Amino acid sequence: MTADKLQIELEKAEIEIEELAMQLADMLGVALYFAGVKRENIPKSVDCYLQGLDEVFDDDEEDGEMGFEEIIQVIEHIKAKNPKLFNK
Repeated sequence: MTADKLQIELEKAEIEIEELAMQLADMLGVALYFAGVKRENIPKSVDCYLQGLDEVFDDDEEDGEMGFEEIIQVIEHIKAKNPKLFNK
């Protein structure tokens, strides 16, 4: 494969990764909505979720895989720390 073809494939892969990242962010917003976040608080709750990752898991666990149990743990953490984001 030539360098030009490799560059084109790399650019395609980068676009796909960006699209997947946007889809994952949307899915996180949906998960938070169904966890009880008020619709208008979804953007702030996503920020809280990302911050909560650092608060719940230390650096050793950061590189570990995030399964559904870990995601639930972070959502429960932000629910306890930021109850105003959630419906009663």
